[in-house]
Amino acid sequence: MKTITIEGQLRTESGKKATRLLRSQKLVPGVIYGGKSEVNFAAQSSAFKGIVYTSEFMLANVIIDGNSYNCILKDLQFDKVTDALIHVDFLELVENKTVIATLPLKYVGTPAGVKAGGKLVTKMKSIKIKTYPKYLKECIEVDISNLLLNENIRVENVIAENMEVLNSPRIPIASVTMTRQLKQEEAAAPKAAAPKAAAPKAAAAPAAKK
Repeated sequence: MKTITIEGQLRTESGKKATRLLRSQKLVPGVIYGGKSEVNFAAQSSAFKGIVYTSEFMLANVIIDGNSYNCILKDLQFDKVTDALIHVDFLELVENKTVIATLPLKYVGTPAGVKAGGKLVTKMKSIKIKTYPKYLKECIEVDISNLLLNENIRVENVIAENMEVLNSPRIPIASVTMTRQLKQEEAAAPKAAAPKAAAPKAAAAPAAKK
């Protein structure tokens, strides 16, 4: 799995004054929790770009004063006015401790309904799962090859080995809908002509008199 390295420095002071000082130096405060102890740190804002501004799921190797922490990104805070990153939360991965993460969905295959003229509509880009760190991966593949026209594929159809899916099972994640063109073609299709009624048989001619 892809891993990004972030180098930071231990943060010993807290409070608004200390936070303002960090941000004036283009440093973003962060916290690592979930391990033996909580670690408060700060790093250059540019160090977080690779993991913050992406839809990919990846690990973070956070190095602080020579100590390395294997983490996943859990939460972000942005300034409401400038939209600048102002705080980052990481969860430290512990081998025998389950973790909750949001993994991207990767749809593979061409739906049968699309081949029939329909349009694929994806309704979910990711799902929430619970698993052990060793089972984490970049994405979960969903085979949509057999998805027919006007059919849905739901959360319950997602195969996620060694993971517990936490989303409601009946939520649709993708469907194939009819396109406008296909609807027009169906509406314009001539209806089958009704079978003609059989012509009445001619009455038999009267027998000639002798």
